[in-house]
Amino acid sequence: MIALTHVTKLYGSVIGVNDVTVELGTGAYGLLGPNGAGKTTFLGLVTGQLRPSMGTVLVFGERPFFNARVLRRIGFCPASDLTERNATPQEWVRYLVQLSGFTPAAAAIRARRALEQVGLDEASRRPLGTLSKGMRQRAKLAGAIAHDPDLLVLDEPFDGLDPVARYELVELVRAWSQTRSLLVASHLLHEVEALHAGLAVILGGRLVASGPVEELRRLIDTLPSEVRVVSTNARRLAEVACRNPGVDTLRFIGDDTFVVGTRHPQQMAERIGITAREEGILVRELIPGDRSLEGIFGRLVQLHRGVAP
Repeated sequence: MIALTHVTKLYGSVIGVNDVTVELGTGAYGLLGPNGAGKTTFLGLVTGQLRPSMGTVLVFGERPFFNARVLRRIGFCPASDLTERNATPQEWVRYLVQLSGFTPAAAAIRARRALEQVGLDEASRRPLGTLSKGMRQRAKLAGAIAHDPDLLVLDEPFDGLDPVARYELVELVRAWSQTRSLLVASHLLHEVEALHAGLAVILGGRLVASGPVEELRRLIDTLPSEVRVVSTNARRLAEVACRNPGVDTLRFIGDDTFVVGTRHPQQMAERIGITAREEGILVRELIPGDRSLEGIFGRLVQLHRGVAP
């Protein structure tokens, strides 16, 4: 579906993305990275808004830049707020659908249906300038899905939504991704996890990892992870820790704390807990390596920066 080959995008002397090569098949993907990592540039290249300085971008097997055939198959929801404030959501979404080649009558039907899907039917005839940011966010999403694209590209789509609206739209987008393709840029990791999406992690303009969450977790689990232990007898529990297989490092912090680097953090934490209970040692803190999506992302950031996990 999406293929970038040695793609670099320069803004003068500033690098937006740097020598990115990746293939993303049909399905759902979350593009993760902190602000300034290159997410928006990546999406701009995929949606044909930007031409690469070097390399090749293909979407559905064609170059997307200035290519109407490809662009009609993409729905895009930008991170920036709507600048149009006088039109109503119904008028604005209808106009976007007409740009995709539909007649005014067909565009009006599709616009109304999309606005109902995002829960904006009652406010669809009020000027955009009178709506809350969350309502305008819903209108942007309606504009992205109304022409029924094959690929939906969303840049921070749930920003500004209250918890109920956020949950409703996450469910809507997840249902969408069951039958069509999805690429979501976000810094909210739990939202990507809720979408059951694969991961593409971008840092410093470079794509540092991509694939299913389970595959990345298996990759990360082959690297040492730290377990931090604070107790009333750190020396004794450190002895127990050292007898476990897969221990790489151990260091003390003061008299009551040690940190052990291990390839089996869960087993290590369980063994320490059992020993502490059997010998009456008070454990104030025991934190094993984080296996959540956020933990994976944090360790990828550490590895990219050259910090030992």
